[in-house]
Amino acid sequence: MPKTEPSRTGRGRQGPQWPVLLGLLAVCYAVAALGGLASADAGDTYDALDLPTWAPPGWLFGPVWTVLYGTIAVAAWLVLRNPHGPTRTAMTWWSVQLLLNLAWTPLFFTADEYGLAFLDICLLLAALLTTTILFARHRRAAALLLVPYALWVAFASALNLAIWLSNT
Repeated sequence: MPKTEPSRTGRGRQGPQWPVLLGLLAVCYAVAALGGLASADAGDTYDALDLPTWAPPGWLFGPVWTVLYGTIAVAAWLVLRNPHGPTRTAMTWWSVQLLLNLAWTPLFFTADEYGLAFLDICLLLAALLTTTILFARHRRAAALLLVPYALWVAFASALNLAIWLSNT
């Protein structure tokens, strides 16, 4: 079978390519930037909390989230690039988990609403697991890219709960 050359629109047989990836990266890092604005004094707030002994140092969150937001974008791109059927439901759940992700930071750091933040992160984890399952139907690699994110969110959920219980 001859190779299919991509068209000038950036689409070949496998769907959206680089412009879509750049757009998804822009969306994910915009969420990160908005979270950064909502947590301008997050370091001081985090240091002032009664933290469990297993809490990571505050400086670790930035590098971890930088990598995770990249994998979130690439996972969505892989689904859009090589879909196996309609992607609307999978991408809707991807959007929902990203919006819940965005909501967590101002709830936790700006409003000091640790209980509401815990509820939000639990909903985020459920939406993320749904997204992962739906992504697996399209591209196994896309689902696997979300596993570190899901593990981090699960860890962050436990940390959020511990902080809520010890700081109220």
